[in-house]
Amino acid sequence: MTLTVISPAQARMLTAVMVPLLALVALLSWATASPVGASPDDDFHLASIWCGDGLRAGLCETGPSEAERVVPESVTTSACYAFKPTETASCQGGDIASSVTTMIATGRGNWTGAYPPLFYSVMGMFAGPNITISVLLMRAFNALLFVAFTTALFWLLPPARRPLLPIALVVSVVPLGMFLIPSTNPGSWAILSAGTLWISLLGYFETHGRRRLGLGLLAAAATVIGSAARADAALYAVLAIGIVVLIAARRTRRFLVSLSLPVALALTAAFFYFSSGQSSFAESGLASNASGSDWQQLLFVNVLDVPQLWAGALGFWGLGWLDTTLPGVVWVLAVSVFSATVFTGLQSTSWRKGLATSAVFGMMWAIPTYVLVRSRAFVGEQVQPRYILPLMILLAGITLLQPAGRAFALGRVQAVLIVVGLGVANSVALHVNLRRYVTGTDAIGWNLNAGLEWWWGVGPAPMAVWIVGTAAFAGVAAGLLVLTQSRTSAPSRYSPPPARTTGR
Repeated sequence: MTLTVISPAQARMLTAVMVPLLALVALLSWATASPVGASPDDDFHLASIWCGDGLRAGLCETGPSEAERVVPESVTTSACYAFKPTETASCQGGDIASSVTTMIATGRGNWTGAYPPLFYSVMGMFAGPNITISVLLMRAFNALLFVAFTTALFWLLPPARRPLLPIALVVSVVPLGMFLIPSTNPGSWAILSAGTLWISLLGYFETHGRRRLGLGLLAAAATVIGSAARADAALYAVLAIGIVVLIAARRTRRFLVSLSLPVALALTAAFFYFSSGQSSFAESGLASNASGSDWQQLLFVNVLDVPQLWAGALGFWGLGWLDTTLPGVVWVLAVSVFSATVFTGLQSTSWRKGLATSAVFGMMWAIPTYVLVRSRAFVGEQVQPRYILPLMILLAGITLLQPAGRAFALGRVQAVLIVVGLGVANSVALHVNLRRYVTGTDAIGWNLNAGLEWWWGVGPAPMAVWIVGTAAFAGVAAGLLVLTQSRTSAPSRYSPPPARTTGR
């Protein structure tokens, strides 16, 4: 029998095909690991989706007042288990999977213009009388959108820049990002935009021809995707655009002509920001219970506590309605991997990169502090880690930038530790998330199939979802590190001049 040995190039090509498929499976596992209504504020977001394409009989009808709409009752009551971690999703009853539903009036929805409308309009195309099927289709669409977008971007980027995209994403999305990307929460699009806008725009500045055109189109799409989902994502888009312009700036006619795209993107993001009701929060703040505290006290306490929000995005805070508490192994591993990756990236620094990193890190601290002080609130109220996660993804990516267009590569030991650490963190988080909904947290044990109180009517059992999701994510992490270990060090055709570096 002849043993066929494939070349390293063939192995990388095979891995490149398998990684997107495994990523989609991993995200779909998370999509099915929680019931309808499990995303934060889903009573608001689902009603907004059902009314995202205007008034439609049986889906969204005129309410008793201008501030109300009539939607299927299950849309507003699906999160009957929220804030009750021992209660399963069985409280939803059978109506949620039925095509015959009772209609009910609600005043919680985006018809007042609090959020940009595009996310809800796109999701609204999947809205139908069967709430369960509709929500699963929306989650699957957002998972597919994320995988398709990032895959296209990966191959359009110059080879030396490709490692930045997957590494920055994979070290940032466990566990909160994995939960939100395949969800009906606008944060799904905010995460996609944060992870792709900056690197696609940087690639636009550093390439020529069709590749440059493709990267410019992806940068425009990423800007619209984020800005049309959340007002804060529009603000982050402007920040990312400014950071990239700082890094890519050159005293050349070519660069000046190229500025037309980032200027147009910044204006687009600004339009979405100011046309959204969320933008008013910057002035008025959010409602809270800390009205008796003076601003000096609020500033002092919040400045010290804001890092909790960063750790919260990596598992220190709960998932869902913040009622799915994760064990310490999740956030310890996720925080360790994220921090180690950032510090590794900083071993090589230019003044531009240093200024860009400082700006993003400063915004991670300043933005939540400002909103909390304006809201007269403390960390733990109003501002949640999901609002800060896009900035953390941007920080990870910027710190990995290498001078003169050189590729960032991890050592073998570092790569193995990332795969193992994130693989374990993702697996534990997925198991705990499943446990919370299928039996409630009052049940303990590894077998998720035992004592089921809630599950989907069809499809694989909870244990199968956990095993497949665990294996798929581990395969993604391992595959991405294989792809980024090619040690491609040739600079792009249009790359910044060599900068002085610190460290090795």
